Amino acid sequence: MIHSVLLSQLSWLAHGFGTRQDPKPPRETVFLKQIHSGIVHEVGPQTAAGCWGEGDGLITNAPGKLLEIRTADCYPVLLADRANHAAGALHAGWRGAAANIIAEALARMDQLYGTKPEEVYLSIGPGIGVCCYQVGEEVARQFNADCCVRTNGTIHLNLAEANRKQALQAGIPPSHIETMNLCTFCQAQEFYSYRREKEQAGRMLSWVEITE
Repeated sequence: MIHSVLLSQLSWLAHGFGTRQDPKPPRETVFLKQIHSGIVHEVGPQTAAGCWGEGDGLITNAPGKLLEIRTADCYPVLLADRANHAAGALHAGWRGAAANIIAEALARMDQLYGTKPEEVYLSIGPGIGVCCYQVGEEVARQFNADCCVRTNGTIHLNLAEANRKQALQAGIPPSHIETMNLCTFCQAQEFYSYRREKEQAGRMLSWVEITE
């Protein structure tokens, strides 16, 4: 299990970014049927563990609710509002990033909990790196040119950087954003990769919980 330096500063929060060796989170979780979207759902005190429905983001201010995201190249993003004790878990692949799921989560957290971006810590976990993420023109045009590396007729997307820039644009201070820069495709011993393993790929389980 990998832990965020930023999120570990919050005594009221538990979290983890899974690897292929890690077991499931410590208890039953609330999770989603992930559909590569910008859809974010709230988890309330009465929300039961299990599948909430379709979407790619979960937010809560209810203690004891484990929010789970499953990834295998897409980026898990965990965030926490240190002022209002609210948290979220996002599945940010290229479609989720194109839909600006980080901004959507922050807007919902503002509406529901009074979250302000300057009070948010956000950590971008392991995902496919720019070194390995070759994409077509139709994907590249969804993002700023400086998130794409063009070499010898190929395009590589820096999806971690695209997510980081969206967090910045949403108002989160640079010092409150952590990018782990761990490539799931390169590091086969540590991570599953859908691009590398296709249908045989498992999923890493990343999670966040308000503990008090």
